[in-house]
Amino acid sequence: MERAGKTLGKLRIQAVNIAGVKSYHLAPKAWSTAVGKTIAAHSQVVFLDGKRLIVEAEDAIWVAQLRSLEGQILDRISRVVGPGMITTLEFRVAAPKRLPQMAAAARVAGLATSASLDEADTIADPVMRRLYMTSRRKATA
Repeated sequence: MERAGKTLGKLRIQAVNIAGVKSYHLAPKAWSTAVGKTIAAHSQVVFLDGKRLIVEAEDAIWVAQLRSLEGQILDRISRVVGPGMITTLEFRVAAPKRLPQMAAAARVAGLATSASLDEADTIADPVMRRLYMTSRRKATA
């Protein structure tokens, strides 16, 4: 799909619907082609609302950087898809995504906090606490 987006971008397509290809299908590929791999890895097209392209970036720093490059990005997009198809850009901070590893780590952390509510934690003297934990482990083994 990346190659098709680049090829269609090079043709400077201005029509909204050519051979079943709609402008909202071209917008994500036009974005990655216009801004490059690095910026595209930290941002993504959310929606094409008329001639306004709505883009989400992973944090506020990326949004600020994209806003500072807005004029250059619009020029590059109009070179890719043709002039007048996208006239304005709107940048937003994307909602944070919770990765599966983070969910597993949160579950482990939750288990650790429930395990830390052990009755041995109420023993103030560290030597006595250690003796208690050792004797309890031997008794349950």
